[in-house]
Amino acid sequence: MKKLELLSPAGDMERLKMAVLYGADAVYLAGTSFGMRSFAGNFTPEELPAAVKFAHDHGVKCHVTVNTMPRNDEIALLPDYLQQLDDAGVDALIVADLGAFTLAGKYAPHCQRHISTQQSIANYECAQAWYDLGASRVVLARELNLEEIRIIRQKVDPGLEIETFGHGAMCVSYSGRCLLSNYMTGRDSNRGACAQPCRYQYALMEEKRPGEYFPVYEDEKGTYILNSRDMCTIDHLKDLMEAGIDCIKIEGRAKSAYYAAIVTGAYRHCIDDIFAGREVDPVWRDEVEHVSHRIYSTGFYYGYPGQYTENSRYIREWQIVAKVESCDENGLALCSLNNKFSRGAELEVVGPDLRPFSMIAETITDSDGNPLEEPRTPQMQFYMQLPKPVPPLSMIRRAVDLSAK
Repeated sequence: MKKLELLSPAGDMERLKMAVLYGADAVYLAGTSFGMRSFAGNFTPEELPAAVKFAHDHGVKCHVTVNTMPRNDEIALLPDYLQQLDDAGVDALIVADLGAFTLAGKYAPHCQRHISTQQSIANYECAQAWYDLGASRVVLARELNLEEIRIIRQKVDPGLEIETFGHGAMCVSYSGRCLLSNYMTGRDSNRGACAQPCRYQYALMEEKRPGEYFPVYEDEKGTYILNSRDMCTIDHLKDLMEAGIDCIKIEGRAKSAYYAAIVTGAYRHCIDDIFAGREVDPVWRDEVEHVSHRIYSTGFYYGYPGQYTENSRYIREWQIVAKVESCDENGLALCSLNNKFSRGAELEVVGPDLRPFSMIAETITDSDGNPLEEPRTPQMQFYMQLPKPVPPLSMIRRAVDLSAK
């Protein structure tokens, strides 16, 4: 059984650092062009080499998405961009367009080429064909079940790596290829600008009764007929390893640094425990419940996942209140404020390779040492006494239900 590579999202430099320090084997990100998440922070030509260097300095690979379908007026810009990525030391390019794939082989010869899930690779002949063309990895269609993946693994060249999605938001459209956003909002989902109209609440209007709306029900449960659940496979990692999957991807380049850190850390510890033959520590399994998410499912790995049609709201039961910038050997931490809290609050602390622990906020001072009852100003620096030393970029959170009602 091969150990899964853990591939985590990096929407900007803060999220990249979190993913790296919380245990990713590799991160995936985008420049300012040709990426499928235009609303993530992404990386400018000046920032990208620094991002690659930070990842490499920590033994983490860096994959860059070049997975839009370029139009005629864009394709001429691609060779220069690919050369920039090659010069920056990027490890792999995630591509979906055959022309972009061919250009990547020519203008980014030091980068591996990974085939995006948007190619909908659903059989071993297709996977092998991409390998024969020069791809080192395929990201399989998200509609496949585990048995189909096992067959692909058995039938293709052993040198071809197989990547699948393991956690995060799912798209109701086949392999994410949707035009609903284009028609309804003018934002092209296949060019990184999806407005997620599948999450909207829909009603039926009859042509002779304009302005009179009738609810659209599915099994009498609700009107969110296109809404998909989030994927979570943290309870099934051994099955994924045994199926021959080489890498699982955490979705979420547009999500928060807190999300990137917590989900990466949870999967890191569970993968390590399973591969070492240890019982999984339930505290890490529970971490995926500490981030904002929709109702979870296991995707299509074990059959049809079903839809959640009551609403499209996120479950938000935890809030980050502060990040630790530094901490001395006695546990006195210099923190920056994210959300206000008061002295006496019940908090939890979690950090890079740090098992979560609970504490009561007792000793809080400003930067001059004056006592504070309640840090209030966003991003303000303050000191707080922790029960023990913690690493930088640890996070302090509190339980609070912020789910939409």
